[in-house]
Formats: sequence, C-alpha cells, structure tokens
Amino acid sequence: MSFESMGLAPYLLNTLSSQKYDQAYPIQNEAIPAILNKRDVLGIAPTGSGKTASYVLPVLMNLQEKNDIKNRHIEVLVLVPTRELAAQVSEVFNIFSKNLPNPVNTLAVFGGVSINPQMMAIQGVRILVATPGRLLELIESNAVHISEIKTLILDEADKMLNMGFKMQIERIFELLPPERQNLLFSATLSDDAGKISTILLKNPHVIKLGTKEYDIELIKQSAYMVSEDKKGPLLRYLINHNNLQQVLVFTSSIFKAESVVNKLVKNGIDAEAIHGKRSQHARTEVLRQFKNGKLRVMVTTDLLARGIDIEFLPHVINYELPRSPKDYIHRIGRTGRAESPGEAISIITPEELPHFKVIQKKMGKVIPLTESLKGIDIFGNNHRGS
Repeated sequence: MSFESMGLAPYLLNTLSSQKYDQAYPIQNEAIPAILNKRDVLGIAPTGSGKTASYVLPVLMNLQEKNDIKNRHIEVLVLVPTRELAAQVSEVFNIFSKNLPNPVNTLAVFGGVSINPQMMAIQGVRILVATPGRLLELIESNAVHISEIKTLILDEADKMLNMGFKMQIERIFELLPPERQNLLFSATLSDDAGKISTILLKNPHVIKLGTKEYDIELIKQSAYMVSEDKKGPLLRYLINHNNLQQVLVFTSSIFKAESVVNKLVKNGIDAEAIHGKRSQHARTEVLRQFKNGKLRVMVTTDLLARGIDIEFLPHVINYELPRSPKDYIHRIGRTGRAESPGEAISIITPEELPHFKVIQKKMGKVIPLTESLKGIDIFGNNHRGS
C-alpha cells in the first residue's frame, strides 16, 4: 500500500518524499489507517520495522483538528524506556512537523539531566515523549498535566517492564483520562505486557509481524569460537583486517564495555562506550558521533539493543552473548535495516557454545562457526593482552 492511499494529507506526503520514504513498511500499512480512524492499536513487530513512523504520521495529522487544550496540559503522551529512544522519537515527530498547517510542538524529557530546563520548555508543548520516572517528577512539580491526554503511546512496552518501570507506569495510568486513544508498540509481548495491553486497549486493531515478515535474511551472520583471552585480539583483528568503519559492539556488562574500549583505544582503534552509568551529555555525544560516522567503534550493553535507529549501520559484533535469544535478535537487528544489508559477528567461548546453539534453534537459522584460527595472526605479532 502506498502512503497516498492511506489518507495522509499532502503536507505529510511532501515531507515523506523529501525524507526519501518511497514505500510503506507492513506495520505502517496497517497502523496508519487504524490510528487515523482513532482506533486503539497493538503493534508487535521487530526493531527496525518502521514502528515509530507508523504512529508519528497519523498522530500529527489527527492533531491538526481544533486545539482547545490548556497550556501544560499535553494532548499526546509517548512513554519510552530509555533517554536515547526518547530523543530519537522526538526527532521523528519534529521532522514530520515541519510542513504542518497548524504547528505542533514536541518535547523529549528524561532523567540524567537537570529538570529545570525541561519544566520551562513544556510551555506550549502538545506532544510529550518521556521516560516514566522523569514524567512523574514533572507531574509532581505541577510542570505538566496529563488529565486531558487524547492519545497515549507505549513504545517498547516490553522493554519498559523489563527495566522495572511497572509501578511507575501503573501510577501514570491512574492520572490519565478514561476516554483516550491507546497505542502499544513493542518488539515482543511478555506476559506482563500482555496483561497491560488487555487492560489498556479497547477493541484494538492487532498487528503482529514476526522475523519472517521482517527480513532478517539481509543480515549476514557468522561466529568465531576462541578462548576468553583471545576475544580481545580477535575483535581487533576483525576490525583492522576487514577495515570495519562503523561497528557496534555488544557486551553483557558495563565493566566489560569499559574494558573492551580501553583495549581498543590502547591498540589505536577509535572507540567509546555508552551505557547507563555515563552522563546523558556523554551518551548523547557518543551516539551523535557514531551516527555521523566520526566514531569508528561504539561499545554498549543491551541499553541500545532495542529502539535505537542507526540508519545503514553495517556491522554488529557480539563480544559476549545476551542471555535471551530474543535479545540476540534485537541486537543484530541494529544492522540490516531499511532494506540494506548488514553483518553480525559473534565471538564465543567453548563454554558459550551450548547457549549459542539454543539461540540458533530459537531463531531457526544455523550460523557458520569458525572453530580454528589457524593461519590467522590475531595478535598482529605484538601479542598484547585481551
């Protein structure tokens, strides 16, 4: 289905054209008409499948109707699990707001930075993109009111619940008006998220797209099995030998992320870490440089496994495997997006092999595994440590 046939207004179609959106994704085909018709929507689709635009476009068009909401009483609330996703969603709203006949102001609010500038910036805002904790702080300070919300959007609902936001979300629900449009989007649907969707959604339009509908085949996957002490040298060899220029490396802990970065930098590879213990300013700057191609390697935890859109990212490397097969798919899904090919490499130890086999079974795909590095000088003849 084309964007033109969905009922979107010319001002949005013009922006879509200028942003090189040529063809709608499957979730957009279903979600956009339903949201334009004020239906509740449950959208379950893999990361990178176009979920954000599927609600941003119709929400902006619906907001072109008469606005009679008082100042600091927002009309649309988008709840997200991370600061990075909040900034990204807000950016998408701002991109598609440029040609609107009636201006719509969007603001992203999150913790890790001073609350005072956010309190001041809320004036005149109609769409608020927020992490749950910071939103409650703003409500308690009377900086914002959500009692007249017209549309509630939960983006990456499963991730929010997994990160321990359940009580905060329930508190927010208590403050919302009973009559509103509810949109819930997620890559997966856990039992807790399923219960919330049952309570939240009224006769929803349900969209469920699995990995087969979203082309995981675009991602070239491979794996190497080495001892723990050879992981670092192998990582550096892969980056240098293949001249990889934009590489997202996943670790399972903050400590390991910092350790990997330190060794990469000591060996002349430009790298930075991004994780929950870094300041918001540092996280924003690292992500900006990486997206712009000015940073060669970004090492992170599962903080960035979901919801962050890095267009045309060519390489993902699992330095350590995630605990869940679902998280593996979310990680590698950072590449192979927008119908562009990508590469995902996993570096595993013999002890991780059974878990890696479980991941392959759940994914329904056998990943080529190199078990011998014979003939490959991963130490580069300098034999530095991992």
